[in-house]
Formats: sequence, C-alpha cells, structure tokens
Amino acid sequence: MKFRPNKKDLSKGIIALLVIIAAICFYYLLFNGTHFSSIIKSIFQIFMPVTYGFIFAYLLTPVVNRLEVRVILPVIKRLKIKNEVKAQKISRGLTIFITVMVVLWVIYSFFALIIPELISSIRNISVQLPIFVRNTTDWVNKILADNPDIRDFIRTTLPIYSDQLQSFLNTNILPQMETVFKSVTLSVMSLVQVLWNFLIGIIISCYVLFNKELFAGQCKKILYALFKTPTANNIIQRSRFTNKTFSGFIGGKILDSLIIGLLCFIGVSLLQMPHAVLVSVIVGVTNVIPFFGPYIGAIPSAFLIFMVSPIKCLYFLIFILILQQFDGNVLGPRILGESTGLSGFWVIFSITIFGGLFGVLGMIIGVPFFAVLYTIFRSYINKKLTLRGLPDSTIEYLDVGTIEDNNLIKLQPEDKKSQTSQSTNNLK
Repeated sequence: MKFRPNKKDLSKGIIALLVIIAAICFYYLLFNGTHFSSIIKSIFQIFMPVTYGFIFAYLLTPVVNRLEVRVILPVIKRLKIKNEVKAQKISRGLTIFITVMVVLWVIYSFFALIIPELISSIRNISVQLPIFVRNTTDWVNKILADNPDIRDFIRTTLPIYSDQLQSFLNTNILPQMETVFKSVTLSVMSLVQVLWNFLIGIIISCYVLFNKELFAGQCKKILYALFKTPTANNIIQRSRFTNKTFSGFIGGKILDSLIIGLLCFIGVSLLQMPHAVLVSVIVGVTNVIPFFGPYIGAIPSAFLIFMVSPIKCLYFLIFILILQQFDGNVLGPRILGESTGLSGFWVIFSITIFGGLFGVLGMIIGVPFFAVLYTIFRSYINKKLTLRGLPDSTIEYLDVGTIEDNNLIKLQPEDKKSQTSQSTNNLK
C-alpha cells in the first residue's frame, strides 16, 4: 500500500520548513550582516559587466531600430540578397557596428573637448587665485579699518582659533594622509575596473542587440509557462508600459539636456563669460537630473565665473534662471510631454526619496520608476472600486461625506463649514 500524504499536512509542512529557513536566514543576517553584505557586493561586482551590457543595449535599442528600418534595410534590399535570413543578419550586424562606432566617437569627442578645457580652467584658476585672495584680503582689511570693534574682536579671538586649528591639523589631518593616499590608489584601481567593465559591457550589449527579439521571445515563453495566461498577459502589458515610460523619459531628458547645453554655450559665449565650454557641459549634464539638476550645475559654474569676475557671475545666475524657466515651461513639456503623468509634488517626492537611497542614479531614474509604481497602484485601486460599483475618478470623492448602498453622499454646506471651523480650532 502506497503512502499518500494529506495535502493539508503537506502544505503545513512546507510552510513550517519555509519559516525555519526564514528564521535561519534572519539569524545569519543579524549576526553576520557585514560578511553577508560583502558577499552581496562581490556578486554585484561580478555581474557588473553584464549589467552594463543590458543597460547599454536598452539605451541603444531605439537608435538601432530606427537606423536599421530607415537606412540599413533599404540599402540591403537593393543588394537583392536571396537568402532573407542572411540579409537580416547582415543588416542587424551592420546597424550595431555603425551605432557602436558612432557612440564611441561621441564619447571620445566629448572627453577630447572637455579635458583640454578642464586643464585650461584649472590653469586659469591657479593664476586667478592669488589675485582673488589679494582682492579679498584688501576688502577684509578695508572693512576692519572702518569697523574697529570687529577688528579688536578678531585680533583677540584669532590666536585662540589659530592654535586650535594647528592642533587639529597635527592630531587629525596629518595622521589621515596615509588613508587619503590609500583612497586615491583605490580610486585609480576602481577607475580601471570601471573602464574594463565598460569595455566588456559594450561587447555584451552587441550580443544582446543582435538577439533582442530572441531574448524577448524567451522571456514571454517563461512567463506563459510559469503563470496563468491572464497573469502573464498582465505582466507583459506592464513591462511594455514600463519600457515606454522609461524610454520616453530618459530619451527625452537626454535630448532636452543636449539642447539646454547648446543654448547655454551660445548664451555664455555671447555674454563673453570665461570657461564657456566647461560651464555649458556642467549645465547640460546636470540638467539630466529633474528639478534639482539646474541648481546642482549652476553652483560650481557660478563659482568658476566668480573667480574671474563677480559681476559676470551675477549675470550668469540671471541667465541660468531665465534658461531654466524656458526649459521648465516651454522646452521640457514639448519634448517630454506627459511621459510620466506625475504632478510636481510626486516628482519632487520621487527625486528626494530615490536620490537619498541610490544617489545621482536614483535622482535620474526615480521619476520614471515612481511613475510606473504610481500607475500600477492607481490601476489596482480603480479596479477595486469598479468591482464594488464605485466611481474611480478622484473628483467624485472631493466632497464625499459617506457612502451608502454604493451611493456617494455629498457633504452639505453646513458640514463643510463645521469641518472648516473645527480645523481652524485645531490649528489654534
């Protein structure tokens, strides 16, 4: 006689086993968290080239698709290759090669333009710094001469803080110099590792781009095998919406930043301000970060100009304010449109939260990522309301007091007045 376990007992046993495994994992994380985090970090480092490859492939997919359909395929068709599969492979390979070469050329041109300008800016700062220090010193001496009380106060307190500063340098700063040198060495090694990962990522992205339809088909196959058909369809629809949101936002933001950087270069050049190329690149690159990006880029740029001419720094700040108003009210909405569908509050919220969690990368991808989460949660709530026979429009709930038999009972005018007066009393 074969033993047939009871389904309820089997499910209880599986749940108990999972609870035990979860408890063991929690215990391990609690007392070996540092070791576990180092293991996770090592795993991420191993998979970093693959991650770069998928990111590059995702960013280059729109370019590859348009170039292949509009340029390369028509040329291949004129060659009249009888084997259609061979023609498609030649078209895809040629498209990927041209795209990667153009991207590498753009990256090389960018650094070839920036590095000499950066070196020149550093030289100019080194030349202007003594003049700036002398002018600042003369300005401070003039203020002290006109204000003897402040001069006497500084004369009495300066020796005290000078001794404290010297003690701080001897006891804290100098012993840390060895650590600083180690950090610099590790930074150089990290840069080499990043360049290596970048190179491997480019190679992996070529393979992903060449077989992107095959990978998409395999993912769909796995989804339909693991989930029920309605669930798999829902996952695929959500994935398409996520791709549309991310590609629309990131592509539009890159284009918007390129235009802003070019306009900044034209304006700064016409105003004859120093470090025009470097300032324009800083403004354009930081503009990729929504909302906070213009302010992040304006601070170092203004400082570079201030070292040369304070009055031009003031003109630059006024120009940047006008440029960002143009970007936020005219250019940005035309390029991005309603790619996220988020209000201003949720944009700031997503940038703040994801920026705090993941740094600059979180500030860039936080808006489209939160837009996807917001849309999924909103559709879930609307679906629940529809199943209950209730309206899914937020406007319908602005003046709702109660709901009885699926009917929205609006607040009466006297109820609104009582709520307003109660809120006022609570504030008092």
